[in-house]
Amino acid sequence: MKITILTLFPEMFAPLKESIIGRAVNGGKLEIEIVNIRDYSTDKHKKCDDYPFGGGAGMVMMPQPVGSAVEAVDPDHKALRIYTSPKGERLTQQKVLALAQREHIVILCGHYEGVDQRALDMYFDGEISIGDYVLTGGELPAMVICDSVARYVDGVLAAGSLVDESFSDGLLEYPQYTRPAVYNGVSVPDVLLSGNHAEIDKWRREQSEKITRERRPDLLKK
Repeated sequence: MKITILTLFPEMFAPLKESIIGRAVNGGKLEIEIVNIRDYSTDKHKKCDDYPFGGGAGMVMMPQPVGSAVEAVDPDHKALRIYTSPKGERLTQQKVLALAQREHIVILCGHYEGVDQRALDMYFDGEISIGDYVLTGGELPAMVICDSVARYVDGVLAAGSLVDESFSDGLLEYPQYTRPAVYNGVSVPDVLLSGNHAEIDKWRREQSEKITRERRPDLLKK
């Protein structure tokens, strides 16, 4: 799988070189391409933003650098092209699974007051939001999308790591414990030490339902 990220601030993506994602890239299981939109500006000063027509605060990303960057990285429009925006479709686990089926995804990171609508209409297939709040730019949402999707690329994680996660069956995950069995006077639940896997599975399911009921009752309604 290949993920191409179009950004004005490529240096912000250094974290993708670390940990599990970094190892997946180094191992050839995943390709992450970071593209500087400024490289495609026809302005001699590499300008990529200008004042909005109609007035208003802030600046707007110009269509030409964005369009030229998209045409360079995906000339035949074989990739799914998405724009990170608080106006977009909410990112859910189901959406992550759908994205993970694609061979190539292009992600545009907005900045300032946004992107000229003509570039979005001409070059992008949709918009994705990671939550009902506003950030200073699209770089962090792009990393969230990249990280969540990359986990489902073959070979990035062990298959067992993707079982019984939060949202995997519509519930939040049950509590996890490790050694020592007693920490600061608090013991691991006895059932987890019993060796009775049927009872352990039952306890985990009950805990998942309890946590979901307390924290995300909307998931139970679905």
